[in-house]
Amino acid sequence: MISGRWKLPILFRLFAEPSMRTSQLRRDMPGISQKMLTQHLRELENDRLVDRRDFGEQPPRVEYQLTDAGRGLMPVLMAARQFSISHAAER
Repeated sequence: MISGRWKLPILFRLFAEPSMRTSQLRRDMPGISQKMLTQHLRELENDRLVDRRDFGEQPPRVEYQLTDAGRGLMPVLMAARQFSISHAAER
């Protein structure tokens, strides 16, 4: 569910901001292509970690936010991140 180079950065960005548009996510993650961002967002949505909200407006306005399951996963990811930082410091 969280494999792929960009899924963790997407999840961490959505954890920091309650709701974000695709353009905001792309600005915050230099190096990600529009295609890759869209692909990962769709996969996270299919895995029910991210919710996509389409406002049905013209021009199109879509926002993404973490679902309850996505927010529940964040303490685990934060602990893994802290372990990685601590482990690297010990080396």
